[in-house]
Amino acid sequence: MALGVTFMTCIDTSAKWLLLSGVPVVQIVFMRYAVALCLTAGWFLPREGVSVLRSQRPLLQALRSFALLGSTVCNFAALQFLPITMTTTIMFAGPIAVTLLAIPVLGEKVGIRRLAAVCTGFLGVIVVVQPWGAEFDPAVLLSVCAMLSASLYYILTRMIAGAERTSTSQIWSSGIAAAAFLPFAAMHWSWPDAPVAQIVLVMIGVFGGTAHTLATVAHRYADASILAPVVYVQIVEAAVAGILVFGSWPTPWTLLGAAIIAGSSWYIYRRERAAKRAGGG
Repeated sequence: MALGVTFMTCIDTSAKWLLLSGVPVVQIVFMRYAVALCLTAGWFLPREGVSVLRSQRPLLQALRSFALLGSTVCNFAALQFLPITMTTTIMFAGPIAVTLLAIPVLGEKVGIRRLAAVCTGFLGVIVVVQPWGAEFDPAVLLSVCAMLSASLYYILTRMIAGAERTSTSQIWSSGIAAAAFLPFAAMHWSWPDAPVAQIVLVMIGVFGGTAHTLATVAHRYADASILAPVVYVQIVEAAVAGILVFGSWPTPWTLLGAAIIAGSSWYIYRRERAAKRAGGG
């Protein structure tokens, strides 16, 4: 899951760089899924045959695919107006939504200490964002929508993890998204002239396919409420990407918030290991 989150940071960084380079957002979204579809189909079809296209849970697969697509569209749109560190930290509210949804939807047991640790992590996000010290930007609502869609995606991923092969889930999610955005991409197609931009536009699909394959596999081995806080490591990665790619340094508030987030995530990890040793929940 942690490695998948790293590739997710690469997706956001690539998307923002392409947007600043003038590439239309609909084209970036299409390439993110079209390339991922080509890679996953090229890898799995020769090995597993056409049976990989058949889903045991088609409705959930479709809902999962559109949830992921909605998160991508809203996130990429927000990146046009907000710093990558802000969009990343807003996404960190997702673990609270995932943890709470996992109780009634997945039947997972979440102890009060783990809930408290997740909420503490969210306080760290508030410290990073500092809503009290900046003017409200309507683009924040796009980021919030991206977070809610991503939370639904992770819940649906957990629901189908035991019934579907990873290959089927990946082909469905990429295929539905690519097909849905093909008409929009065709109307706004503008292939960048710079070779570097062309490479980044292709690589964003590679990052996407790899990230969500890793996330799907991770959900086979752990509860959604345990995996959700792992995304907190992305705040460090987003800060590094902001410095190296966009020349944007994190503020002391960002560093403080990151420390709170990392501490809460470590506590959740230790708490889960202790509960498993004791045979508890």
